[in-house]
Amino acid sequence: MSTEQTTDAGNGYSYTLTRTLDATPARVWQAWTTPDQYAQWTYSVPGTLEMDVRPGGTWKATMRSPEGAEFPLTGSYTEVVENSALTLGMDVPGRPEPTLMTIKLAEEGPGSTVITLSQTSDTAEERDSAEQGSTMLLDSLAKFLADNAGS
Repeated sequence: MSTEQTTDAGNGYSYTLTRTLDATPARVWQAWTTPDQYAQWTYSVPGTLEMDVRPGGTWKATMRSPEGAEFPLTGSYTEVVENSALTLGMDVPGRPEPTLMTIKLAEEGPGSTVITLSQTSDTAEERDSAEQGSTMLLDSLAKFLADNAGS
């Protein structure tokens, strides 16, 4: 697995995380869009996850940080291209429009996938917090895929 991270303060407050994962795009897609798999690696509180993975479909979950703090999250899917692209809007209190997170998957040889996750925030503080959370998610996804290889 390789990792690349870029933070671009010149383009609003955005970041892009790129990883090469030891799994096919279909396997990565399944881990990201199947509720029982997603729940295993995303720090979601049991019983709080709901996913309707289709354009216009909604999602919600309460996430628990390693320190035990809980964060209820809601949103909707704006782009769903199986095994290739997923864009989801995250509802942010006090913000009229959802914050968009885009996930792109590209095959990188047999059995590996480049995943690119990007997001733009309103402030540097929001960006830094979101980037930290996304880095934790990708770390956890990579571990989940490695632990469940061949599943």
